[in-house]
Amino acid sequence: MRQIPLPLAAGAGPARIVVGNANAAVVDAFARAAEWPFRTAVLFGPPRSGKSLLARWFADSGRGEMIDDAETLEETALFHRWNRAQESGTPLLIVANAAEDGAAGGGWQIRLPDLASRLGAALHLEIGTPDDAMLAELIAVHAEARGFTLGEDAAAYLVPRAERSHLGIERLVHAIDRLSLERKQAPTLAVWRDALEDLRGGSQPRLL
Repeated sequence: MRQIPLPLAAGAGPARIVVGNANAAVVDAFARAAEWPFRTAVLFGPPRSGKSLLARWFADSGRGEMIDDAETLEETALFHRWNRAQESGTPLLIVANAAEDGAAGGGWQIRLPDLASRLGAALHLEIGTPDDAMLAELIAVHAEARGFTLGEDAAAYLVPRAERSHLGIERLVHAIDRLSLERKQAPTLAVWRDALEDLRGGSQPRLL
């Protein structure tokens, strides 16, 4: 398991990107950006899976340029951005959402033929489902970002019972933090259990 430190202000979110089974191939591909077809890659991933953080780290580290939420942009403008990157020889990382059912692109249907052909020929990268080890690391990192600790005992209890997704873990840690603050008590087993029950009952915290 690896982690990538992020230069974020305190309270701005997780200070590290957890690199595990779900995204290790993506991080490794970033090191070979000059070898991408047309120096272009399209990164897909479900909500809150860290794809925007990874893309920002890619750009900030000088590896190339990034475009986030590509499926929301006007296609002609996106095509012009691709052309400019080609002219400058700069690797370009394009980020798009994946659908809840895991379908790449979240139903992103590109209507501009020239753009569709260019992105179809690009390297396609995808963030997958975290395994147990990565889920445990995500729990610890999200708790740290909220100013408290969830150690190995918490992970051993929560991982087998939690939703197996980045978003599910973020919601779970949010729920644990909320209950702990409401009860003015440390996040112990009773809080972990009730947070899981709250999420199963549909009381999911809204994440900004």
